[in-house]
Amino acid sequence: MGRTYFVEEAIGQYLSDLSTKLKPYVTGLLIGQCSPQKDYVIRAVRTPPKEEQKEDNISPSNLASIDEEWITTHASQVAQMLPGGLLVLGVFIIATPELSKDSQNALRKLIFSVEKSLTKRRLWKPAEEEVSDRAALQICSATKKVVCRTYDVQDPKSSAKPADWKYQSALSASWLALDCTVNVNIHIPLLATSPNHDLEKNTKNGLNRWSKQIEDSVFLINGQVKDGDTELLEGQKKLRGNTQSSTQFSDVKVLTQLSQGPSHRSTATVQVCSASINLKGAVKCRAYIHNNKPKVKEAVQALKRDIINTLSDRCEILFEDLIINEGPHKKNFEREYHVLPQRLFVPVAGSSVMLSDYKFGDEAAGEIQERFVEMLDQSVQAEDIHIAEEINTVNICPVTDNMEDTQQKQLTKATLLLKLQQNMGMVIAAAVAVFASIFSFNYFSD
Repeated sequence: MGRTYFVEEAIGQYLSDLSTKLKPYVTGLLIGQCSPQKDYVIRAVRTPPKEEQKEDNISPSNLASIDEEWITTHASQVAQMLPGGLLVLGVFIIATPELSKDSQNALRKLIFSVEKSLTKRRLWKPAEEEVSDRAALQICSATKKVVCRTYDVQDPKSSAKPADWKYQSALSASWLALDCTVNVNIHIPLLATSPNHDLEKNTKNGLNRWSKQIEDSVFLINGQVKDGDTELLEGQKKLRGNTQSSTQFSDVKVLTQLSQGPSHRSTATVQVCSASINLKGAVKCRAYIHNNKPKVKEAVQALKRDIINTLSDRCEILFEDLIINEGPHKKNFEREYHVLPQRLFVPVAGSSVMLSDYKFGDEAAGEIQERFVEMLDQSVQAEDIHIAEEINTVNICPVTDNMEDTQQKQLTKATLLLKLQQNMGMVIAAAVAVFASIFSFNYFSD
């Protein structure tokens, strides 16, 4: 038996409008949520046109002109704008009858390419029981016929399976939201043998270790530890018969384990380091879950992934910005600090779900609005942009230029990374150079 996709009713009109405007074909992404019983599609987003297509008003003539890299890049950028619980769960193509014959092959190729691109960015691994089917939606622009199939992205030889595509009004009007703020203080040593102080690679390795701590953390939902197989709404009043957008929020506290317990034996290695990175601050995290009797473990998993994704995505955005502004081969590595982008949320019409994005302090609202139009084909009013985190004052302890006391200078550089004031709403990425004589201890579990 194939999967069933319940689809926000407004998506039908959106796809119909695309079919009349863009010929001979248009591609795009399907955004939603998978669950063991049902799948939900709450947004469809067309692939943005390339610059040359905008300037020359050129439409591609056949499916051979599909730019796979462009579509996968778009999927990666869209994934950064999704809160916990939402993912790119498929690809669509709207084509003329002449191109319909080759559409399914094109869709299959795109689905596996998109999934491969998204998997590379993740610091978490999917659970064994997790749904791995992704939707391939084909629509004929002339007859409006809709054909939905799925492919198992865990199986490269997977063949197409039929799936149902059912529209439903107010599908996500009363989804549940889980909110938490996670305090972060991650110290990442840079080995002296690391070539050119590869900040991005070293940071990702450090975040990988941190993500395992998040995976093993205890989550208190509204002050309680709940069994994973119980219903999230057990003991709470559920909003029924409500077609207006409304959200039920659950406050979540994350308790990180301080040690692995006596059953885990650890060994220590001493490594020479020439620098270190410190990520410090507090991050705002949010996940959404469907309201069809969701399990606690579904909600906690969605929030865990948002915690991991939001810090990883911010670092990735920062490094991209540094490459643009400073070049990819920066040689002199001196003490410096950078403010990671703030998180913001934007509402979706007719839905309780809000989409996410990140902004640097000097970015204007107009730039954010342009990004939403380009990436998500969504117009956003400036007053609807909700900044989730406040800007804080960052104090950097000065380092004396007196060279007479070398040992004191080494100690100062090694220990005075960043001093953050009490109201931590932004995450700070601090790169602090220290001398090669300073050592770090890395612990590995057997």
